[in-house]
Amino acid sequence: MAPIIRPAIAGDEEVLGRLGALLVVEHYDFDPKRFLTPRPDMPQAYGRFLTSQIGRQEKLVLVAERDGAVVGYVFGGMEGSDYMALRGPAAVLYDLVVEPAHRRQGVGVALLDAAFAEFTKRGAPRVLLFTAYKNHGAQSLFERVGFRRTMIEMTRELG
Repeated sequence: MAPIIRPAIAGDEEVLGRLGALLVVEHYDFDPKRFLTPRPDMPQAYGRFLTSQIGRQEKLVLVAERDGAVVGYVFGGMEGSDYMALRGPAAVLYDLVVEPAHRRQGVGVALLDAAFAEFTKRGAPRVLLFTAYKNHGAQSLFERVGFRRTMIEMTRELG
């Protein structure tokens, strides 16, 4: 069954926080030196952050529902030229998270398609994203929907 995609609302804060915290844990597991350390209040903090972005003109927070339950979300924003990144205006996807039990069932693609449609309406010429080097599943999804590799982040620990 195809998910229902809709704008996030304040009442989604708890599930958004839980999913956002899942994203933090997954990335920390990929590379604990690079990514945020999970903390006990991460679901509450992430949920507050994401709901604070709802209604901001330059931001987009969409959720995917199945049987009335939120099973994923996408968070992105419209950004202007960025000379440090050597790019012009673009939409940027910050988060795409789908409940593990609902992965590989079209939820992520539905969220991405809805985000692409909204960013197109807003005049974005392109969409960029960053994905963890070890997140091969996400990279495969992104390539299937038309993303191409353009940059490689490299990290060196100091001290």
